[in-house]
Amino acid sequence: MNDNDAGRFAYNGLDRVLHEKARLGILTSLFTHVEGLTFNDIKTLCSLTDGNLSRHLQVLERENLVEIVKETGSGRPQTTCFLTDSGRQRYLDYLEELQTVLKAVAQQEQKEGQFGVGFNPA
Repeated sequence: MNDNDAGRFAYNGLDRVLHEKARLGILTSLFTHVEGLTFNDIKTLCSLTDGNLSRHLQVLERENLVEIVKETGSGRPQTTCFLTDSGRQRYLDYLEELQTVLKAVAQQEQKEGQFGVGFNPA
């Protein structure tokens, strides 16, 4: 190891709020559905319970990553969630940092051949 390697694998851009499995799933589902998703749609897509999804949405809303709109009227109330502009950018920044991790692994694989033929993160 040389002095240039210090902090090389710290990956400070791996945002702890986004890195949690359920929240990453929620953000990915909202990123791919710009028109927003209902609470029940997210619950189904991410295999979460009502309580679990509610708690994760609270965290994401507090961080200004998602906007939650509750509509009432005739019939049952409906909750729809949207990715905010800052949430979209923070998500993209997070994915960029993940690419850095994958590139580091791919470079090592090319040097040592540890992962076998075909590992290609790009």
